[in-house]
Amino acid sequence: MNHYQKNKSRRYPFKRQLNRKLRKIVFMVVAAAIAAGSNYYYRHVNKPPAETVTRTDQQRLDKQATSAEASLQSQLQTSPQTLQKIRAAKNNTQARFWLTVNGKVIKLLKDDNRGSRHQKFLIKLAPDITLLVAHNIDLVQRIPLKKGDQISLRGRYEWNNRGGVMHWTHHDPKGKKQGGWIKLRGKEYR
Repeated sequence: MNHYQKNKSRRYPFKRQLNRKLRKIVFMVVAAAIAAGSNYYYRHVNKPPAETVTRTDQQRLDKQATSAEASLQSQLQTSPQTLQKIRAAKNNTQARFWLTVNGKVIKLLKDDNRGSRHQKFLIKLAPDITLLVAHNIDLVQRIPLKKGDQISLRGRYEWNNRGGVMHWTHHDPKGKKQGGWIKLRGKEYR
């Protein structure tokens, strides 16, 4: 190594560090591009082929779904006596009673995390009756609900200024009462 090369390496010691940093940056950019490309490929390019359904097949499937939904609706209707009892309870601030109802989930609400944690949602029993359900998730697992789900439930109705709330949709931890439950898609949550 001659005198000039020694002095050059002394004058520019940061050059080697700059090259290392530049290589790291280039490597990171290439790795990110590969990851993004593979993600795009698996999401958009590599889709399984859609099944082809003819118009008559689709109409037949729609009719079957409609008739199945209608039969499910007729099975999952709350009795007129129960609906009348709930309507009468709207004017009674002391109303508290056990009942079994069937309804459609119309809205999922934020959990209530004060004290015992509760999963909250609204169900529609009739055109004029909507109930809030407060399901204790400290005692029973969270229910995998979606808007539009048909459910059956047993619990304790309590008056509130918005039409009532259903509590005790779970077992009695002390074992003194029968307790309640919620049924969704054939599975019972106690």
